[in-house]
Amino acid sequence: MGANLVQRLVRDGHRCVVYDVNVAAVEKLAGERVVGASSLEDLVAKLDAPRAVWLMLPAAITQDTLNELIQYWITTTS
Repeated sequence: MGANLVQRLVRDGHRCVVYDVNVAAVEKLAGERVVGASSLEDLVAKLDAPRAVWLMLPAAITQDTLNELIQYWITTTS
């Protein structure tokens, strides 16, 4: 999930919404300025406009994950 990256972003004043298939990783980061998401759909729903998403994934699942994310993004923003 990029815990160190999230911690740096939060330290610099950003709010982050985080998702990982490993629920424990999300729970470990959730707190002030870090919102945990239970799914990609939940992640998109919790993002404030303007939205930006940073994916850190194994190459083998990147395209499938991006395709799923785009479907939720289109539904949420239209």
